[in-house]
Amino acid sequence: MKASMTRGLLACGASLALLAPALSALAHDDAAAAGAEASADAHTARGGPGQEGRAAAVRAAALVAKMTLDEKIQMVHGWSVCGIGFTALGSGLNGPGFIPGIPRLGIPDINYTDGGAGIADCSSQSLPFHPRANPAATALPAPLALAATWDRHLAYDYGALLAREARDQGFSMVLGGSIGLTRDPRAGRGFEFMGEDPLLSGEMVASKIRGAQDGHVVISLKHFAANQQETDRGTSNSVIDERTLRELYLRHFEIAVKQAQPGSVMCSYNKLNGDWACENDWLLNKVLKTDWGFAGFVQSDWGATHSTVKAALAGLDEEEYAPTYFGSALKAAVTAGSVPMSRLDDMVQRKLQAFIASGVFDHPAQVQPIDFTAGAALAQKVASESTVLLKNNGVLPLSRSVARVALIGRYADRGMLTGGGSSQVISPGGPAVVINPDPAKPPCPTQPGPGNWCEIWLRSVPLDALRAALPQSQVNFADGSDPAAAAALAAQSDVAIVLADEWATEGSDLATLTLRRNQDALIAAVAAANPRTVVVLESGNPMLMPWLGSVGAVLQNWYAGIRGAQALAAILVGDVNPSGKLPVTFPAQLADLPTGGGAFLAGDVPYSEGLDVGYRWYDAKGIAPLFPFGHGLSYTHFDYSQMEVSANGRSVRFRLRNSGGVAGAEVAQVYAGLPATAGEPPKRLIAWKRVELAPGESRNVELEIPRPNLAIWDSASGAWKVEPGAYQVYVGSSSRDIRLQRSIVLR
Repeated sequence: MKASMTRGLLACGASLALLAPALSALAHDDAAAAGAEASADAHTARGGPGQEGRAAAVRAAALVAKMTLDEKIQMVHGWSVCGIGFTALGSGLNGPGFIPGIPRLGIPDINYTDGGAGIADCSSQSLPFHPRANPAATALPAPLALAATWDRHLAYDYGALLAREARDQGFSMVLGGSIGLTRDPRAGRGFEFMGEDPLLSGEMVASKIRGAQDGHVVISLKHFAANQQETDRGTSNSVIDERTLRELYLRHFEIAVKQAQPGSVMCSYNKLNGDWACENDWLLNKVLKTDWGFAGFVQSDWGATHSTVKAALAGLDEEEYAPTYFGSALKAAVTAGSVPMSRLDDMVQRKLQAFIASGVFDHPAQVQPIDFTAGAALAQKVASESTVLLKNNGVLPLSRSVARVALIGRYADRGMLTGGGSSQVISPGGPAVVINPDPAKPPCPTQPGPGNWCEIWLRSVPLDALRAALPQSQVNFADGSDPAAAAALAAQSDVAIVLADEWATEGSDLATLTLRRNQDALIAAVAAANPRTVVVLESGNPMLMPWLGSVGAVLQNWYAGIRGAQALAAILVGDVNPSGKLPVTFPAQLADLPTGGGAFLAGDVPYSEGLDVGYRWYDAKGIAPLFPFGHGLSYTHFDYSQMEVSANGRSVRFRLRNSGGVAGAEVAQVYAGLPATAGEPPKRLIAWKRVELAPGESRNVELEIPRPNLAIWDSASGAWKVEPGAYQVYVGSSSRDIRLQRSIVLR
């Protein structure tokens, strides 16, 4: 989230004097709230109409009418206070952002926390400031892992847990609604996103947002928009035509805004077609606030504000991380009339309304112990559902009678890897292992923060979990640093399990998708010694697999959270049937990527591939992926039959049967091929459903197809339209495993 938290800390420390005018303005103002009703008419709570929305809008407007100019200015910029004890600012909680409340109006302090994969702690760093008193929280599996569950209900529960643990630490807002649409699978923050498809990404993050905001916090949907890489993210210019924007890079945001009504949207660091995202009038005013009816507030990413008048008039409502542009400079602009008072009122109204509508005012957070038992249970459920069985030649599940098992992998005897950056969560007891990935740099502190993003391994131990799951077996360990020794151990074992890892982090992109530290050679050596080798990938990105043909099974385990080891062991022994499906395509080689696999561009970044992104690219170009979007095997088998499509194309019916011997869950996917005149890639995801079936059980599945899922953006008319003509409707187990097909004509 932060461009540089160290820079933010220094800026906050240097800007304390700027706060004095705002604090001195906390005088009583009992003026009548004239015009509050009229102001409320322009807003609806959390983006939606209705009695609840109007009530929140009226309350917010009444508060704005009573505020002084300085109080209004106070509400539209935050302070990055990680690790700094600003006693003059009131009761800041040392999160990444803080806005002092206005006690005379009953407006509480607003404290922000990062929360991509659990409630993060940016104050636990080796700086001479004050860390948070309660830094620990449940480390959940990465958002990309959540997307791999294709489970909307689980996404809601994920968001609800974020809300509970944020409130237990006293926070009222979570910066945790990350989506970014994977354009290049080497992206450093790809693990924080929800894959390459806008429908899957949008609906999953919408469920996550609803779960959080129903729990009385505001959640920020980010990063808006076209923020697909870390390379040069603070200065790059994403050059994208409007149709591609509307159908791909804005579509998942549109779904989330309309379905979940987030209280906040965070604009991104990059430029979009020449204008900074945080002062882009077309993006913020026209698309977000006008076309989509967004009623919440737009906040900048930390340090992503570049102007006062232009940004305010373009739709930015809040500057983070310090009042460089929206403090005294904004006050002067309002006084001079270059920013109308009505615009400032709108900025404040949107913020207050979002917090009222989410219940923050009426249900204030109370600091209390976190229920880590409940958190661990959810973390394990997400890890279990998200693990994707990519390949299995009958090696899995392991027999309970297996005599000797070799477990090979760095730190598999100590913990499991997490993704780095502002989403990093500190779990109870602290990290199991902390590593600076750059050996030229000093060792990492015990509790690293955003100023020093290091590799963190959680206290979830695969060796312990596997031994507990196989109490009658001899499970031996090798760290893999000596491939010959690891191969010798594998040769003496009935099965070998290799835990391979790849670290990704905010702030940098991967140069390649090849496993680091020569792990490919390690896997090849182990597989040569024992063909019953299972590879488990701990990564936030797809990886290349030159050894794929020689191993017995492959599991994609992502960054699996604080109960990842326990979930993995349960899948390995068959206590849990894997059901995850890939939310991103795994390429067979780097050159197959839409970007060609070259270095990430700086400066202008043309999205020349247009609509051909992810599985759309592979289908359009006739390229065979290593593993396709939507792929995921099971320990059972599912049969599809009896497909029907309604004449108007608004619903699809089919029968799904578990024809195997164990219970399992199948994510049935529906795709559509649009008429040739639409000028679209060969197919797009239009619906899906996760179905759990007992052995031998059959069920009729019916899925509605909302019209927007079939629409294209017509740039000439500036509107969505459904192209008349012949549509192909596909039902299957992945984008490349199509089981049923029907054709319909829409007029």
